[in-house]
Amino acid sequence: MTARVHRGRQSGWRYRANVAIRTLTATVGGYLVAALTAAMLARTLPLSRVEAVTTGTMLAYLVVPGVAVWAFLARGPWRALAGVIVIAALLGLTVWMAGPPA
Repeated sequence: MTARVHRGRQSGWRYRANVAIRTLTATVGGYLVAALTAAMLARTLPLSRVEAVTTGTMLAYLVVPGVAVWAFLARGPWRALAGVIVIAALLGLTVWMAGPPA
């Protein structure tokens, strides 16, 4: 088996690395973005503390499939990773700007 591109598809270690990066981006990045989404919503929703945390956590579960889909639909694995990092940074900045929980 050679490492040549066969009929427009990658083979060998490049293909495996592509899938590995996307899988790690989907799993680790999905967890990170979901956790930051839950924290951001818990701190910014105008509800009581218990209701805000519960609502934020339930809505954060919807983010994980979106991150996983993004990781495998992006044009390249590094673009997928960069997109997740940008979203996580924006959510982290929002959590930081919201201040400590009330």
